[in-house]
Amino acid sequence: MTTRLDDRRAAVRTFFTQGRRRWMLAGALVAAAAGVAYWQYGPSGPGLPGSGSGAPGGMRAPGGPGMNGRPTPVQAKAVRSGELRVFLTALGTVTPVNSVTVRSRVDGELLKFHFQEGQMVKAGALLAEIDPRAYQVQLTQAEGQLAKDQALLANARIDLARYQTLLEQDSIAKQQVDTQAALVRQYAGTVKSDEGQVANARLQLSYTRITAPVSGRVGLRQVTPGNIVHASDATGLVIINQIQPIQALFALPEDNLPAVQKALRSGSTVLVEAWDRAQKNKLATGRLLTLDNQIDTTTGTVKLKAEFANDGKDGTEELFPNQFVNIRLLAETRPDALLLPTAAVLRGSQGTFVFIVRDDGTVTPRPVKLGPVDGEVVAVESGLTAGDKVVVDGTDRLRDGAKVEVVEPTIPAAKKSGGPRKGEQRRGGPGGGRPPAP
Repeated sequence: MTTRLDDRRAAVRTFFTQGRRRWMLAGALVAAAAGVAYWQYGPSGPGLPGSGSGAPGGMRAPGGPGMNGRPTPVQAKAVRSGELRVFLTALGTVTPVNSVTVRSRVDGELLKFHFQEGQMVKAGALLAEIDPRAYQVQLTQAEGQLAKDQALLANARIDLARYQTLLEQDSIAKQQVDTQAALVRQYAGTVKSDEGQVANARLQLSYTRITAPVSGRVGLRQVTPGNIVHASDATGLVIINQIQPIQALFALPEDNLPAVQKALRSGSTVLVEAWDRAQKNKLATGRLLTLDNQIDTTTGTVKLKAEFANDGKDGTEELFPNQFVNIRLLAETRPDALLLPTAAVLRGSQGTFVFIVRDDGTVTPRPVKLGPVDGEVVAVESGLTAGDKVVVDGTDRLRDGAKVEVVEPTIPAAKKSGGPRKGEQRRGGPGGGRPPAP
């Protein structure tokens, strides 16, 4: 009996011990769930979906002041008034002002070149020579025939003068004088033809010395000395591209045509910039020459042509024929535009807005209407005034009425001294150090 009673008491103790453990586990789970709910839906949490907090008109930004009521650190800049340049962007191709394929105008053996591939040449400079001996022979023959016919003409004129004297003395018939006069005219025509033959032979001989028709940069040779070249060859000898100045062709949508025409009618030079493929480096600055006389109906664009001096100070040219460039055309300059940093602009379901820092250290969202963009600033059409302080960094944790602390961006120690000193630890990230998390 005693053994059975002890077994029952042990079973009862085990039951109550396991029950207490279950209740403790359940209590811990309930406490954890309550903590998560408080963080999610409490005063400092993101809030319920669709709640009225955040930006007006559905422009809601998650987050709020830091935990324990501490203000959120942000960076802010003041809206200012200044000059804004309105650019029209397009894709362009660099083209030479003149591109000439130099060909031989006579047939013959190519003797030698008088240029180095890739060098700059001036108009009229000697480029190549063709064997001139055959054309020199033709010139000599033509000059000989001319001399012969000139002698015949001179003799015929002397005879005509004699016949005319005899006619005055009534010693010969008038028909003989007329026949001699016709012979003089015949020889004069022959001499005229011979002079043309001599001029043609001399011209053909001059073609054996090939000169540059325009100034520019010569390309690679298309044929080597020793080959027989012909006037009918399609490839030619070399190509010369005039690259100083140089031009660029690009197209703009037809909607931009009124702005371009207005800029051209103003009489001032329309500024055009050429940028590289990544739009990080400005290659050259030039001017707008003209635009096409019709709109391409297949693309709805109009072609324009700009000109660049392309005379680099270091002796190299910034632009190269057939190079791809990004074109920026200055269509308008606004002297007193309201300028807003583009980093401050946020977008919601109802449009664009910014966070304004009020005098009491809180922020409020405000819708804005934006205009043209120039680099890191954008024109504000409405919604702000000069002097308004807007948040440019730290907007991801803001909501309407959130308390903020405006901090200045700092330069990391690595940038100041070239790197952390021995024993120091790098702190902060891009844009400066970050304050400790609350």
